[in-house]
Amino acid sequence: MNRAMECMFAEYQKELLEEYEIFAIDGSYETGQYSEENLTDRLEFYGAGNMKHKIERIQFLTDHGCSLFYDQVAAYMEDWYGIDAMEELVGQTPQWGHQEEKGEGYLEEERKQNEELETLLGEQQGELPSENNPIEHVGNLKQSQVLNLVMPKERQVSEKAIALQETPEFRTLNQGYGEFSDVAEETGTLSTLLFGEYLLEHFTAYTDEERSGALEYELEYILAGRESDQENLEHVVNKLMLIRYVPNYAYLQTNAEKKAEAKALALTLCSLLAVPAITEAAAQVILLSWAYGETVMDLRSLLGGSRVPLVKDDMSWQLSLSSLMSLGTEEDINEGKDTTGGMDYRDYLRMLLFLEGKEARGLRALGMIEQNLRKKSGLTWFKVDLCVGRMELWTECRLRREIQYRFPTYYGYQ
Repeated sequence: MNRAMECMFAEYQKELLEEYEIFAIDGSYETGQYSEENLTDRLEFYGAGNMKHKIERIQFLTDHGCSLFYDQVAAYMEDWYGIDAMEELVGQTPQWGHQEEKGEGYLEEERKQNEELETLLGEQQGELPSENNPIEHVGNLKQSQVLNLVMPKERQVSEKAIALQETPEFRTLNQGYGEFSDVAEETGTLSTLLFGEYLLEHFTAYTDEERSGALEYELEYILAGRESDQENLEHVVNKLMLIRYVPNYAYLQTNAEKKAEAKALALTLCSLLAVPAITEAAAQVILLSWAYGETVMDLRSLLGGSRVPLVKDDMSWQLSLSSLMSLGTEEDINEGKDTTGGMDYRDYLRMLLFLEGKEARGLRALGMIEQNLRKKSGLTWFKVDLCVGRMELWTECRLRREIQYRFPTYYGYQ
């Protein structure tokens, strides 16, 4: 029985292993339809006939929040990279989480600052002039599609798309049964980082040169889960806008020279409204608009293959207040600069992958694997929710003198 079980599990899907380092049996045996008889027939083929087999527990790649997939990835990455290689990243993760939390708070502050300015102007029955007004200009920019503002001029967005209803995240999945807590690995920050590194190693992104999968921007799909490359890229760009907006606005609040520049422009705009409170409110909204403009420049740098530091200083700041008014116009030719020691686009994706929900990442990654093996390897029947990675059977056999013997047999890829 042990020999038959090992022989059956030796029939793993070789393309899944060769392309993605994952062991699993195709439980449909190239039919696209799963049946337990597929497995018990193979056991009989390998010499475990004349016995009664009952599957006590079985686990597919998509079961229990893709835990089997995570366990195999963690084991592979630990063996390939080693735990020590992740120590520096482990120390950075609290800052990543802090950036995301503060982003929502800054959006709320922006809303309040704009409302306060509108209220003060309404009380005075006045309005700010349109000429040389970055508040109005940035407000108009925010109404346009963000990709039009940040995409390198010579690059075209991929038009590839997939049918979401066919992906594991949206279709009804085949499910195993039984618990495997006795053999599952414990997960934590380290395994989450290792999984992110696995995704970065095995899937393509917008800035990669060679892309030939079902989608061009696979990492963006894993983060966004939309049907087209354009939608996935736009979702990721919007998330990066929020992450970059936080440190940019924070930097402006600590730079006395730039705050004074914003205050001077606010005085000019409010020259006909002799109310100090309006000037102060306008200065704050100008700073928020300036931070948005700088964030647009950051995204241009990242999508162009350059690096942007997580925290800005005088040397890495890109956009002057005077240049803010030309942003998004025909006069706008700045593609963003490269900052030595900064983070590139994939570094920022690493941060987003760490912050994304675990189960969503797993299902979308498996969905991308499924789509690619169908498209690139010709495995048109392949489904990740039919891939077996762990199984335990109880077998009953008859010995001499009508003696019945029952025993368990377990096998699982580790």
